[in-house]
Amino acid sequence: MRERLSGNEAVAIAMRQIDPDVVAAFPITPSTEVPQYFASFVANGAVNTEFVAVESEHSAMSACIGAQAAGGRTMTATSSAGLALMWEMLYIAASSRLPITLAAVNRALSGPININNDHSDTMGARDSGWIQIYGESNQEAYDNFIQAVCIGEHPAVQLPVMDCYDGFITSHAVENIELLEDEEVKAFVGDYTPEYYLNNKAHPIAVGPLDLPVHYFEHKRLQAEAMRNAKRVILEVAADFEKLTGRKYGFFEEYKMEGAETAIVVLNSTAGTAKTVVDKLREQGVKAGLIKLRVFRPFPAEEIAAALAGVKAVAILDKADGFNAAGGPVFTDVTSAMYGRVDGVPAISYIYGLGGRDVRAGDIEKVYSRLAEIVKTGKIGEVYNYLGVRE
Repeated sequence: MRERLSGNEAVAIAMRQIDPDVVAAFPITPSTEVPQYFASFVANGAVNTEFVAVESEHSAMSACIGAQAAGGRTMTATSSAGLALMWEMLYIAASSRLPITLAAVNRALSGPININNDHSDTMGARDSGWIQIYGESNQEAYDNFIQAVCIGEHPAVQLPVMDCYDGFITSHAVENIELLEDEEVKAFVGDYTPEYYLNNKAHPIAVGPLDLPVHYFEHKRLQAEAMRNAKRVILEVAADFEKLTGRKYGFFEEYKMEGAETAIVVLNSTAGTAKTVVDKLREQGVKAGLIKLRVFRPFPAEEIAAALAGVKAVAILDKADGFNAAGGPVFTDVTSAMYGRVDGVPAISYIYGLGGRDVRAGDIEKVYSRLAEIVKTGKIGEVYNYLGVRE
């Protein structure tokens, strides 16, 4: 079913097609449209969902935790400072093994206050125990949301999932999109039938109890193992989704990496700009490639190292600054993955696009030119760089 939709509307439609038990949300730009669209579905009877309008994002995640723990399939959406206000509850959701699905519409964190796109919000939550999946386009935001439900609810995983896509660039821009039929989505995600939940009188449980040293470490180890299991499940769900739609997903997309000598690793909508640059460079005989990282948590360390094994230089682009004086968060994870696996490949970090600063094809071309110079001279120079900033 072909439509023209914004990313937010597409995700709200995915929610409607799934028909969750509970959606609890508080508005914040640019994610506001997701619960706004969904609230209209509730009002007109298109879903059977209990919609909970709360007083803050902390309350939104708290309500989601309670509903999911009680045995309900639960969803929400937020951005930026809204995600930051959920911080405490993000950890509780993950450690309680509650597969909540969250549309995380990427926006810069304050301060100074800024309502435009970068990835500082979800990057700040990267170690909260949530699975994180990133999407380049409206189509991917929609597809990832549907898959996220199946991934998080899998018995071997039982973890919450963020569907991350760029605020305004993806959330508000209208694109052509292929929607599944409602019946197809319902059949794909199936019913939510948890084995243990608070409303199951036959098997009483506690959720979020005091966890003293005698048990806490083992619970964290099990949580970590669930994240490792998620790697397998993500690929299994993607394979099933490909059978249904013909659209192929994995941990990342390799774009013209065959024979590539230089490559860029990047997330979300910037990949579209970078692909245009790669096409241009390939026409000029430059062996440029691109890796668009889709799954950031769990991090596909071995797989991304293998994908970069044949290049002579790589640049990792971050739309968030880690403030570690060493490079962006994606850069540090990618180079950690390369260590001991593909030693000797020069890697440099670029911070770009903070607070919604445009990144143009010319900016990406400068990165590839720098990589070509590294290959030619063997001199890496500055590792920690900024792209498109006035120094």
